Amino acid sequence: MHTETFFSALRASGPDPGQAARMILYDRVLGDWTLDVVDHRDDGTIGRDEGEVHFSWVLEGRAIQDVWIVPRRERRSAQTPPEGNRYGTTLRIFDPASGTWKVSWFNPVSGVTNQLVGRSSGDDIVQDGVREDGTRIRWTFTEITARTFHWLGESSRDGGATWRLETEFFARRIE
Repeated sequence: MHTETFFSALRASGPDPGQAARMILYDRVLGDWTLDVVDHRDDGTIGRDEGEVHFSWVLEGRAIQDVWIVPRRERRSAQTPPEGNRYGTTLRIFDPASGTWKVSWFNPVSGVTNQLVGRSSGDDIVQDGVREDGTRIRWTFTEITARTFHWLGESSRDGGATWRLETEFFARRIE
């Protein structure tokens, strides 16, 4: 197997030098993180779990890829309901024409795929999209520090008039 060759071809040491100054949006979340996960279910109950997420430059610095894993790698799949079982990846590709990021999330465990657009909103990173059923989604990185961030996953069934909190990730950087 040529696993090391594949990973060295995928991973990049930083952003594309020709666009680096415009590609700083996700710099603050690059690296490795542990997660405390809170799922706000439709029935009003709360699910809690632990996870991890890893962010890196890829594709000669033209994209950022991450891997979200909930529960943590010592998988407890039998105990985790399918909607809370996440072992997926996001690919974020910078669009120089619009100055935004094209964001694609893939979760092979649940079969979910989402397409969003990422942009800055003050100190936050906001990613907006629409699920296949027409539900609007908003994923926000907020309260970003060198050691922590808070991620909110929200949905709207009324075109964005009101939003329902679905998931929160409380991240701590792994040193």
